[in-house]
Amino acid sequence: MSHRVRIDEDRARQAFESALAEHTQAFGTFFLARFLGLEISYGDDCCIVEFETADFMFNPQGSLHGGVIVTAMDISMGHLLNHLQGPGMTLELKTQFVRAVRGGRVKAVGKAIRRGAGISFMGSTFFDADGELAAFATSTWKSLARPVPGASEERR
Repeated sequence: MSHRVRIDEDRARQAFESALAEHTQAFGTFFLARFLGLEISYGDDCCIVEFETADFMFNPQGSLHGGVIVTAMDISMGHLLNHLQGPGMTLELKTQFVRAVRGGRVKAVGKAIRRGAGISFMGSTFFDADGELAAFATSTWKSLARPVPGASEERR
C-alpha cells in the first residue's frame, strides 16, 4: 500500500488567487510570474529571478520540478533581453540539471552572451537555497519589434 502525499492546498489556492488578483500581462507582473511568486530585479548586466519554493512546484520525487526551474531561467533571460533592447522570443533553449532542489529560496541569474540586432544568445544559471549551482541554460532569442503605442494590432 502506497502513501499518497498531498500538497498544501490552501497555499496553492492562495498563490493562484493572489496571482489572479495582482497580475497584469506585462513584464514582471504576468500571471505565471505572480503565481510562482517570482521577484524580478536587475543588476548591471543581469536579471535576477528569485522565489521561495512551495510544495505545489515539486515533482513526485520531492524536488523542484525541472519545468519550474526552466521557466525561471527562461524568464531571467527574456526579461534581461527586454530590459536591454526590447522584447524577444525564445528560438531554442538547452538546459542542463546539476542537482536536485529540495526547497527554500532559489534564484536564476540571466546574462547576455552575445547581443545582436536580430538574434541574441543568452545564458542563465540557477542556484539552490544553499547557493549551489543546480542548473544552467543557454538560449537563442529573436528580437521582436516593440509595439507602437496606439497602433492597431491587426493579425493576418
